[in-house]
Amino acid sequence: MPHLGPTLLLTSDTIKQSLGGAALDSVHEYRLSSWLGQQEDIHRIVLYQTDYTLTPWTQRCIRQADCIIIVGLGEQEPTVGELERMLEGSAVRAQKQLVLLHREDGPPPKGTVEWLNMRSWISRHLHLSCPRRVFSKRSLPKLRELYQRVFEKPADRHSDFSRLARVLTGNSIAIILGGGGARGCSQVGIMRALSEAGIPVDIIGGTSIGSLMGALYAEDRSHSHMRIRAREWAMEMTSVFKKVLDLTYPITSMFSGAGFNSSLSNLFKSKQIEDLWIPYFNITTDISSSTMRVHTDGSLWRYVRASMSLSGYLPPLCDPKDGHLLMDGGYINNLPADVARSMGAKVVIAIDVGSRDETNLTNYGDSLSGWWLLWKRFNPLAEKVKVLNMAEIQTRLAYVCCVRQLELVKNSDYCEYIRPPIDRYRTLEFGKFDEIAEVGYQHGKTVFDVWCRSGVVEKMLKDKHQEEFHTQSKNSVSPCQSNVEKDKSN
Repeated sequence: MPHLGPTLLLTSDTIKQSLGGAALDSVHEYRLSSWLGQQEDIHRIVLYQTDYTLTPWTQRCIRQADCIIIVGLGEQEPTVGELERMLEGSAVRAQKQLVLLHREDGPPPKGTVEWLNMRSWISRHLHLSCPRRVFSKRSLPKLRELYQRVFEKPADRHSDFSRLARVLTGNSIAIILGGGGARGCSQVGIMRALSEAGIPVDIIGGTSIGSLMGALYAEDRSHSHMRIRAREWAMEMTSVFKKVLDLTYPITSMFSGAGFNSSLSNLFKSKQIEDLWIPYFNITTDISSSTMRVHTDGSLWRYVRASMSLSGYLPPLCDPKDGHLLMDGGYINNLPADVARSMGAKVVIAIDVGSRDETNLTNYGDSLSGWWLLWKRFNPLAEKVKVLNMAEIQTRLAYVCCVRQLELVKNSDYCEYIRPPIDRYRTLEFGKFDEIAEVGYQHGKTVFDVWCRSGVVEKMLKDKHQEEFHTQSKNSVSPCQSNVEKDKSN
């Protein structure tokens, strides 16, 4: 956090060292309040660390905090502590966030839902991968010496701790991946270029194919792993044999969905959205209530499947929570940058791979025979016709419904809009994965190089309140409107 501005950590020991051993007594309440107010005026961030029990200092920390952080070890049982029970029963209005620590050489997060179910008052959670030194026991002097050396090094903007700092201070960067079938393979290349440009990802969300690509990145935090897994899945989508096996009598859809479900469940196993390293969401269309659904918890493969359920091809997915029927999110919000903004993102990078209308289509009259089209396609002497297939029609329907929303996204001051040159690729051309991904990479590399040279990336990473804080500090105006966090260890 120091790179965001002046930062101060306060404990009961530091208070006694600064103001005397009796500083926390009730008779010195006014003096302590005035001193704390001064510290908040001259520091961008003040971290209040509580005692292990409900002492007067702990109560003071809770009263002062704008955000209360509950820190837990992800590998331990999610037992609710004494201070947490107090928080649950009190009328504290501060935002409460759960931070779970994991060993960087240990297993990925698992069982987060148990932590959250026992703490219904938590507003959000984050997973942090930590080096071994975080879990080792040291005396306080040695601990201070260690972290003085650590803080001498430049902060890694891609680390989970940097992500936590950006989230707490309102500086998070969101990546939004739109829907568009096989054109979404270009998002794999763009994520590679994004990483090479040094742009961190704090929130990731998507619709349809974007929900799949976003989930892969949120699970591994690695564009290389994302590419390997996405390519394997894309190649599986080219199997004619598997498609034939999944054909069914088309009352609701052409395919039963069993084969598609299997491909996604094999990809994500039993992973829950809550267990992803990076905060993730996806969008579905609830046709039971005609509303947009934003999914931030639950079975990952199921909600990715729901977000990719094109009408006519796959049946709606029945939400296991309420039984509502969920369809492709592209029908209601194909590029949900506004959702990421509502989740606190300062900057949203939106990657659009939706279809664009082609006006140069064949006028075939009032009816259309598929046999006629088939003859035209295979007869080398016949005049070629341009007619949309079913998948392209479905994709266009989704895109048309979101035209107004897309224009709002493109014109918003918080959004950086990117569209790679992928219009020549069809919705189901997953066999061209490598080619499409390379197009995305080259386009992303060009865009991000321009951003780096023109200062766009630097602006993204700059603290949005830093200039305001320095102005207020210089002019000695009212206390800074900064985020004040409280770090609590169970």
